[in-house]
Amino acid sequence: MSQPEPPGSLDEATQQQLIQEIGRVIVRALPPGWHESTTEYRSLGGHVETVCRLIAPNGSAIPLAAPAEVGPLFERLRRGMYQPDRGTWVSAVYRLQRPGSYAVDFNGDREPDWQSPPPPAARAEELRLHPRPANATPPWLAGGEQAAPPQSEGPQLRTAEVFDDRGNPITERAEIGRAEADRVAAYLETAPVVLAARSYDDDRLDRQRTGVVPMTFHTDGTWIWPGAVAYYLRQHGVAPEPDLLNHIRARGFQLPEVTEPQRERAVAAITGERV
Repeated sequence: MSQPEPPGSLDEATQQQLIQEIGRVIVRALPPGWHESTTEYRSLGGHVETVCRLIAPNGSAIPLAAPAEVGPLFERLRRGMYQPDRGTWVSAVYRLQRPGSYAVDFNGDREPDWQSPPPPAARAEELRLHPRPANATPPWLAGGEQAAPPQSEGPQLRTAEVFDDRGNPITERAEIGRAEADRVAAYLETAPVVLAARSYDDDRLDRQRTGVVPMTFHTDGTWIWPGAVAYYLRQHGVAPEPDLLNHIRARGFQLPEVTEPQRERAVAAITGERV
């Protein structure tokens, strides 16, 4: 079993090779017809987040499942770029644009905009793994201050899970009858679309069906779900996650009126912006 490389062990040439390999992994996971994408990797101690987004021509950001291979590559790069006098970066944004343009921005000082705040122990673990002098340690990392959690207006929106960590549809769910499946799919499909890409994703359960899965996001004001939820239900009988299914049943399969503020909150939740 190979041992992990010591911190700071990657020379500049190896770093560039690794950056290019990360780009190739991301490109292989992008849908046909993509134009631009961003992948942000955030890491502190053992707390890790990877957020991949497709940038539509109108500038809107469509979340994508991050390829499983990209996390270990980013972490190897992060460890290899360590410098004793400044530590290493805690977040990186990888931007790709057709036909072959890419850029990577590294952040070593500012606290990342976490989706889920890391536990307090992650800061100590980060400094143990990547020690840095006091004058190079920002207060939030030293534990002197923490960013206040964002305040949101109204109840928290829930987002339906479709893909697992490897980017494959989650299929291990109880089956539902055809008649009910049609009513559930109609609810999912007719809810307002709040984000949409011009391209379509491939069917990940039938590789011969390419460019058929809608890359949209819908909301009913309580839940957010990708258009893929209805697609996999109709085409493969894959039910939505149980909580969303029970929510639709409780509503009697009737969509509520979705207000403009609710739509704006849904877009903010999808893109990671704040309202």
